[in-house]
Amino acid sequence: KHAPLNPFTMVLTRAQTRAGPEKKGNKRKRQDGRQQSTIKRAKLLGGRNEDEQSVNCSATYLTSTDHKANPIASWVENSHWPESFFDRSMDRVLARKKSASSVGSRSRKRSQPGSASSVTPSDQKPREEKSARYRDVRYNEELQDKKSYMMDSEQGISDESKKQIVRLLNSEQEPPQDSSFSDTLFSRTCQSVVDRNEARINRDITPELVPSAEKLTHRGARKLGCLVESINEGWSNSMPLTNPRPQPDYSVGFKRGAFSEAQLAKIAPMIGNRIAGDQSKIMATYLIYFPFLSCEVKCSSTSLEEADRQNAHTATLAVRGVVELFMVLEREHEIDRKMLAFSVSHDHRQVRLYAHYADFKEGDAKYYRHTIRTFDFTELDGKEKFTSYRFIKNVYEIWMPQHFSMICSAIDQLPGYSNPGVTSLQESALSHHLERYSLSQSQSEIESAHESQQDATPNTSFTGAGPAKKQRRRRAS
Repeated sequence: KHAPLNPFTMVLTRAQTRAGPEKKGNKRKRQDGRQQSTIKRAKLLGGRNEDEQSVNCSATYLTSTDHKANPIASWVENSHWPESFFDRSMDRVLARKKSASSVGSRSRKRSQPGSASSVTPSDQKPREEKSARYRDVRYNEELQDKKSYMMDSEQGISDESKKQIVRLLNSEQEPPQDSSFSDTLFSRTCQSVVDRNEARINRDITPELVPSAEKLTHRGARKLGCLVESINEGWSNSMPLTNPRPQPDYSVGFKRGAFSEAQLAKIAPMIGNRIAGDQSKIMATYLIYFPFLSCEVKCSSTSLEEADRQNAHTATLAVRGVVELFMVLEREHEIDRKMLAFSVSHDHRQVRLYAHYADFKEGDAKYYRHTIRTFDFTELDGKEKFTSYRFIKNVYEIWMPQHFSMICSAIDQLPGYSNPGVTSLQESALSHHLERYSLSQSQSEIESAHESQQDATPNTSFTGAGPAKKQRRRRAS
C-alpha cells in the first residue's frame, strides 16, 4: 500500500505528465525570443522615432523628463527653466517667476480695510508719494552702487551716436496741428500752467514737448505701429535696480505684435508669464517690450533734479534690457557707448533731453547719461518751443527703426526650440494663473464682505458672546 499523495503533488504530477519532457531546442527558442523582446523594449524606451514623437507630443509633453526639449514643461512643473536648455551665461537674462504667495498676499492686502492698496491702486498713487525716494540727493549714490551714473563716461558717447544726435535735432518736422503752442496760443498756454500741479502740466504741456507715439500712428504714421505707450503706469514687469520700481509719467517701447511668433518663442524664457507678473529684464509693463523712452513731469515747486533721478533709474532699466541680450550673444561690442534710450525731464518752462548708453570699458556694463539739450522753451517768444517735439518725433521715425532692427537681429540669433505643444502650454499656463488670481481675488472679496457684515450686523449666533434668542412655543391647535 502507498501513502496518499498530497493534493499539490498530484496537481504537479498531472501537469508534468501532460506536458511531457521538454525538448532542448524548444527551450532555446523561447530564451532567444525573450532576449529579442527585451532588446526591442529597450530600444523603444531609449528613444522613439520622430513619427511617434510628433503624434504623442501633446499627450507626453507635460510628463516628459527631457526638459531640454520641453522647457515650458520644466517651467510648469518646477517653477524655473531647465539648466540644460541654456548656457550658464544666459542665466542673467532669464525671467524671475512671481510666487503664488505674493499674488495671494497682494489680494488679501487689497481687501483689508484701511490698507493703502485697498483705497488706491499702485499706479494711481499721488505723484508726490511715488517720487518721494528720489528727492534725496543720496539717491545718486545708490544708483552708482548699481553701476548707473548720471553723467558721461570717461570716453563719452560714441562718435556715431553724436552724429545721430545732430541729425535728430536738425531734421525738419511739421509742427503739430491744433497745437497749444501755436503762435496765437503759446503765451496764454504757458501762463495758464504757472503754479499749477504736475497733472495740469502733464495735460497741457507734455504733448507739445513729447508727442504721443500712438496718436501719431492713428494719424497715419504707419511705421510707428510697432510702438506702445504707457501713462503713469508702474513698471511692474521689470526687475528694478532699487525700490520703488519706476513709474514714469510717459514711456514708450515695442508692443508684442511687433515681433514674430518665432522671435517671441526665443525670448519666452526671458519674459516668463507676463500676465501673472513675472519680472523680466526686457520688459517694462506687461505690454511694453524693450522700452526706450521715458518722460517725467514736475511743477514749479519741485526741482527737475528729482525728475532726472527718476529718469536715470527708468532709462537704466531700458538700456539694461538691450545690454543683457547682446552680452548673452557676446555682441556687446556692437552697442558699446551707443545710445540705447532717451529721457525727457520738464516742467512748465524748462526741458532737459538726455541719451542713455552703456560703457564696456572694464568688461562689465556700466550705465551712463549724455546731455543732449537743456533749454527754456518760453524764452525769445518761444523760438525753440518745438525743438523737443521735433527731436522726439525724429527719434520715432529715424532712430527707432534702426534700433528695432538691431534688437531683432539679436533675438534671431538666440537658441531656439521647436515643439508644437509650446504655444498651447503657454496659453494654458496663462489661463491657469489668471484663473488662480481671479479666484484669490474673489476669495478675498468674500472674506472682506463677510468681515464687514460681521462688523455691521449684531451677533446672532448661538456660539457667539451675545444672548441667544428663545424659540417660540407652538400654539396648541
